[in-house]
Amino acid sequence: MSSRDLISSISTSELVPLLDADERLYLLDVRDPDEVADWQIPGVHNIPLRTLDGRVEEVPRDAHVVVICAVGSRARQGAEILARHGVASDVLDGGMGAWTSTFDSVTGDFGGATVVQLRRRGKGCLSYVIGAGADCVVIDPSLDLEQYLSVARLHDWTISHVLDTHLHADHISGARSLAAATGAALWLNPADPFDFDFEPLSDGRAIPLAPGVELTVSAVSVPGHTEGSTMYQLGHAAIFTGDTLFLESVGRPDLADQAESFAHNLYRSLHERVLPLTDEIVVFPAHYGAGVTVHAGEFVARPLGALRRSLPALALTEVEFVAWAVANVKDRPPNFRRIVLINAGREELGSEAAELELGPNRCAIA
Repeated sequence: MSSRDLISSISTSELVPLLDADERLYLLDVRDPDEVADWQIPGVHNIPLRTLDGRVEEVPRDAHVVVICAVGSRARQGAEILARHGVASDVLDGGMGAWTSTFDSVTGDFGGATVVQLRRRGKGCLSYVIGAGADCVVIDPSLDLEQYLSVARLHDWTISHVLDTHLHADHISGARSLAAATGAALWLNPADPFDFDFEPLSDGRAIPLAPGVELTVSAVSVPGHTEGSTMYQLGHAAIFTGDTLFLESVGRPDLADQAESFAHNLYRSLHERVLPLTDEIVVFPAHYGAGVTVHAGEFVARPLGALRRSLPALALTEVEFVAWAVANVKDRPPNFRRIVLINAGREELGSEAAELELGPNRCAIA
């Protein structure tokens, strides 16, 4: 067998189901350690390309080895080194650049509606299609419109409304494009500085999906992460919290350069608009970070009662919370100022979306 026969390729969409199912999977990232520390697929083993030839024995020979780099070229070189030592491997097509646009989904029933959670695995971005009867609503769509159109087709739904929970800073919103493509109503919070036509939200406004099933604007003003942070509630079953409350933390208050003021707002939003809800209501956030383990077929979501017990920040006084929040914000999302301007409609998006969005989301307080 030639060394070439020991090298295959695998797409990111093929990799996703293996992350849970393949016990032999060995993810070998050949980027430099600083690159891997900044952004990685969970569970990777880092052996930099320049050292791989001398460390091949660290790679299990009975494993399903997938070699990863930024875009694929270094991974191919790494696979060639492994092949010379008789180790078979797959090269991840497109590397981390492709991983950033890889989706999977989970579907379940809440409050009389069907909720489809779409997970953008490389970014930790979560978006939702919520449907009942003939219609559905999309929350926080990405630019990959086909993800949402295909869910609607699968369930025979018409997309009636498109919503964002806030002015996003880590990725390009697809809300305007999806509304334009489908004729759906675009509802946004005017407290964020959007510079295009939309229908302004107000507290308590409801979207009826089917008899007895409504998605309600639970709170238009939950400022803290952004001035226009908004939450949506599905009966007494689910709350879509955007970047106000995550499973591992709360939204960072510093992206508008007013960290202390926004931290006070965030504390009040949490304690006046979120924490008074029942323990049983399920929290569906807009993002997840590296500390959240994602499994196929399981929602990235938790009951509010569980978050009360697991997140120490929710038990702090306002003074303690503000001090903690301001002290613990770290690196901001890459290119966040440009992304905000594009999402606000103040700059045009060219062909650079993929480059702008590279890297993990950094929307939570670490």
